Amino acid sequence: MAKWGEGDPRWIVEQRADATNVNNWHWTERDASNWSMDKLKELLLAVKVENEEGSCEVTEVSTLEGEASINNRKGKLIFFYEWNIKLNWTGITKCGVTFKGHVEIPNLSDENDASEVEICVSLVKDEPNTQLLAFMKKEGVKKIRAAVASYIATLKTEFTQGMILPTINGEPKEQDAEPVLKRQPQKVPTSNSTTQPQTAGVKIHTCKITLKDAFLTSPEELYRVFTVPELVQAFTHSPAVIDASKGGKFQLLNGSVCGEFLELDPEKQIVMKWRFKSWPPEHHATISLTFIDKDGETELNLAGKGVPAKEEDRTREGWQRYYFDAIKQTFGYGARLF
Repeated sequence: MAKWGEGDPRWIVEQRADATNVNNWHWTERDASNWSMDKLKELLLAVKVENEEGSCEVTEVSTLEGEASINNRKGKLIFFYEWNIKLNWTGITKCGVTFKGHVEIPNLSDENDASEVEICVSLVKDEPNTQLLAFMKKEGVKKIRAAVASYIATLKTEFTQGMILPTINGEPKEQDAEPVLKRQPQKVPTSNSTTQPQTAGVKIHTCKITLKDAFLTSPEELYRVFTVPELVQAFTHSPAVIDASKGGKFQLLNGSVCGEFLELDPEKQIVMKWRFKSWPPEHHATISLTFIDKDGETELNLAGKGVPAKEEDRTREGWQRYYFDAIKQTFGYGARLF
């Protein structure tokens, strides 16, 4: 990929206060390299895992080489990033014995999803073998992969603010606007429509759904995946609005899903009002997610009630595909289905 500043000058337009890039037609470019270095160091240096054998943590980012940039062409954002990363990690057994090792991420780039990024863990030369190495290769790599996914998601949301300029009408293009939580207007069908309007007092036939799955991670980490905006954006690959508090609203998958948190019991349970955009106006199902620790895995039980009967299969398949399977693929939590 071309280095920052080496783009064709005939196509690149500088950011200007008078917003002359009308309708975002010309190519604009923003260097994200320095921001990315700071963000990657922040996320990777926070990696720490612990079990009955001891603890392991990333202690140093020894090499961070590469670049990142974002381009806007006709209102579409295009992301380029390529990084070679080397980390140092330290493991300490419960008996106080210290081991040192390395982590190498040779090619973190826009060509691969976070789940596909190669992460190599090793001990320093001449260090004796230890169970902490296997622990770091399994649980440590999961945390590092989650940090990488968080970087990618944040790059595509936080750093892109202001990249899409107002159009000739003074408003951003609809698909690039920041998601806003709002009430869904009730549609009134035309006289020749075969669909009857859903109004108060019209009975909606509903059903219950259940799902059960296992994830190779702790309840604490899996709970965070559902409540931390950057992690939600990582597995949905789209902007998300998440207010993880009782009564807090959420919106994800480009507005296809929205709702409200009713109960939040960290590491144990999430209860929410939840709906597809296509459901009858203002109708929500109640979805409960229960997290159960199963010796290194987390069993996740979903119970849903109030799901429109006609949407039963779609809702069940949507949760399996866009939540459960996407989380496993993004963060490497894959496990057998029950």
